[in-house]
Amino acid sequence: MQDYAPPRCELLPLPEHQVAFLVDGEERTRWHYGAEYPRPFLYPLNGPTSGTSLTRMGHPGAENHDHHRSVWFAHHKLLGINFWGDNTEARIRQQHWLVYEDGDDQAAMAVRLGWFDGHDPQPLVEQDAIVAVRPLADGEYALDVQCEFRSRAESIEFQQSNFGFLAVRVAKSISGHFGGGTITSSEGLVGEKEIFGKPARWMDYSGPVRVAGEPGRTVVEGITFFDHPGNPRHPAKWHVREDGWMGASACRDEGLLATRETPLRLRYLLHVHSGGADATRANRLFDDWQNWPAWTVVKSTRPHRQYDLKQLEQNG
Repeated sequence: MQDYAPPRCELLPLPEHQVAFLVDGEERTRWHYGAEYPRPFLYPLNGPTSGTSLTRMGHPGAENHDHHRSVWFAHHKLLGINFWGDNTEARIRQQHWLVYEDGDDQAAMAVRLGWFDGHDPQPLVEQDAIVAVRPLADGEYALDVQCEFRSRAESIEFQQSNFGFLAVRVAKSISGHFGGGTITSSEGLVGEKEIFGKPARWMDYSGPVRVAGEPGRTVVEGITFFDHPGNPRHPAKWHVREDGWMGASACRDEGLLATRETPLRLRYLLHVHSGGADATRANRLFDDWQNWPAWTVVKSTRPHRQYDLKQLEQNG
């Protein structure tokens, strides 16, 4: 045991239904799944230099957007039921954690979520979500998010909507309206008016943030949000706002079907980086990401484990 060295990337389950993602012993982000919230979310998303969260809880000027919880899964219309806002009985609940896997290259968590309509005790949809934090150079990191949505009925439709499936609410100082931030797309477009509803491989939101513990010091950091080429209707059309949020709208033009036998698979990447938008850097990471393994959850044959992550034969 004296030769054992803890892996570089670790998951740390915490009280009050939280799980921290650590790199070199420092927290990068945290998963929250307590029943006091309508759906799980990730907060904070700490910057590589600032140590300050690049995301926030809720809108800076409108309480009717309190459902904007940092980084979260949701969808506006499932059988006409609103799983997006807070003024509804619909809930997304974590049913089980399946895998906590540490490693030198990444820390990966797999959880099973149920989408409940508020009446039926059984979920309409089960979602297996795999969230992995992978360290990059100079303290930057990537958040790789892979999801499988399975219908309890033979099939179910996530209906046409701008809102869903993964969204990001950036910190106030990064917002284009409330702070000094800028939204930039992979197509070289800048600002909400130019980008809204347009297809892009990735979207970047960057701006100034305070450095924790260093009064008076400010740095520019940001988040690049990537849509995977294996996703339906890639490149996604984007819902972006100058008030500080962005989301890839997989169902912007029409709905998507999930079945019991063939799950709907979606994959996204968030790159938490120093500096502003950098197309060369983003395009290089986009190309590299396509070679990273895609995973699914399977029953484990190893001792002391219930489930494992199994690499899929093809990325997607």
